[in-house]
Amino acid sequence: MSVATYTDLKAKIAEYLARDDLTLAIPDFITFAEAKFNRELFVRQMEVRATTTVDVNSSEPEFISLPDDFQSMRRVRVSSVDGKPQLSFMSVVQMDEYRSRTGDVSAQPGYFSIFGTEMELAPTPDDAYTIEMVYRANVPALSATNPDNWLLLQAPDLYVYGALLESAPYMKEDARIQVWGSGFTTALDGLNRLGLTSTFNAGPMVMRTSGPVF
Repeated sequence: MSVATYTDLKAKIAEYLARDDLTLAIPDFITFAEAKFNRELFVRQMEVRATTTVDVNSSEPEFISLPDDFQSMRRVRVSSVDGKPQLSFMSVVQMDEYRSRTGDVSAQPGYFSIFGTEMELAPTPDDAYTIEMVYRANVPALSATNPDNWLLLQAPDLYVYGALLESAPYMKEDARIQVWGSGFTTALDGLNRLGLTSTFNAGPMVMRTSGPVF
């Protein structure tokens, strides 16, 4: 039996557990496994590019809501300007200090900061700039309305072992934690290694010194 959809996955987990009374619990095992994926999986498929336009007519045009699946930022740039200049990161404290020094000026943004569910730009945008973000995103959660995702299609074993590992404490099957945990770790490590290889597949990384080469 292939595991290509949410329904397939639930059936496979039930098959491994050899129980017919866990129908309501299995979706929770999958959800808990996905939470672990988001903390421990690092592959290029989790990097997403998105754009948004500054609402210059807003009362606070310097604030932009982050995507719902946002985890961490890789790069921010102003894509509507020639050269697509990249914005430099500032901590929230540095951002406050910057605004104290420069005053309430409006111009093309050159800096950004992240806090909560928002990104702050500085200086305050003076035009409807298009902001491009490259960020690390959560794995799209499986559900009845989202029956598959890139991770299930690429690594169904990770999903199966991840959910089985979450089932062991629920079922008070401590002896199975090592078995399911070994399968989960093997699948996770293999996928992370593949992610590293596919990101740096042009050849081995070489240390280079900066400055002129003679």
